[in-house]
Amino acid sequence: MDPLPWREAWHEALYATGRGFYVTRGGPAAHFTTATHGPTGAALARALVQLWLRDHEDLPAVVVDVGAGRGELASHLVDALAARPAAIPGRPPYPATRVVAVDVVDRPDGLDERVEWLRSPGGEALPPELTDLRDALVVAHEWLDVVPCTVAQVDPSGTARTVLVDPGTGEETLGAPLPDDERAWMNAHWPATIPGERIEVGLARDRAWADLVSRARSGTLLAVDYGHTAATRPSGGTLTAYAHGRQTTPVPDGTCDVTAHVAVDSLDADEVSTQREVLQALGVTGTTPPHALAQAEPLAYLAALERAGADARLLDREGFGAFWWALKRVQEHPVA
Repeated sequence: MDPLPWREAWHEALYATGRGFYVTRGGPAAHFTTATHGPTGAALARALVQLWLRDHEDLPAVVVDVGAGRGELASHLVDALAARPAAIPGRPPYPATRVVAVDVVDRPDGLDERVEWLRSPGGEALPPELTDLRDALVVAHEWLDVVPCTVAQVDPSGTARTVLVDPGTGEETLGAPLPDDERAWMNAHWPATIPGERIEVGLARDRAWADLVSRARSGTLLAVDYGHTAATRPSGGTLTAYAHGRQTTPVPDGTCDVTAHVAVDSLDADEVSTQREVLQALGVTGTTPPHALAQAEPLAYLAALERAGADARLLDREGFGAFWWALKRVQEHPVA
């Protein structure tokens, strides 16, 4: 099999019809745990609703979960929205918020009927129906890290070249020098001149994010992912893979989830902060409930204890708390 640029082989490995990892091997939950699953997913959904209410009096008209897996976070968001605070006295009740999940498979069996579903082509491509969003909260949770990007390496002469990979074995070779647009991105965001240095060119991710932002007329868009900034770029890159709950060697043969961290500071965003920082600013503490509650109301204590444990996991600076949040606000301009 002829070697391909990593970006092409990676896309085929994850999204190819009939054989891509995300199409044929179950959802992410079958291979690893993300913050969207179980109690942490419920806690994350509550925090996302609180993030919106920090800037708005009313709930969003629509919430969109991009890269929704099998709808875990979308289902938690439905519940979190249903538990919204009472309407402001004198104002009409909140309208029902639509919750739309977007991923590369057909609607999963058993998904909460209140969640709408859109099938996406995969990678950086978004469904054409996802457009003209108003008063929208759009969440891309661990989406950009599986938008395939060009992998490059500096050769002995100091030139950054596209890395080619054998899709069947993972064996790599160096190809042509980076094209002008990717070299410009590298020079601006991830300069590298030392032979052997690796670069994961984030231009495809930047463009995917810009496309997602363009789908909203008004609202807040949030990318949540493992990532890095200019001060912490890894000289060896971050390309890796996961399968059956274990980290493994990245081979783009469709048997594993190939991923790489995101250069979050190259995205068009108004704020870039760690998840821990954002959640703490929203008042999430992960504090254990008082023991006196256990004696007075045992069931309430157990519920509060589970909630505190989930919050603490979201804040863990060595775990989910290390995620980066890139936030973009979009305001609709009045028609002249």
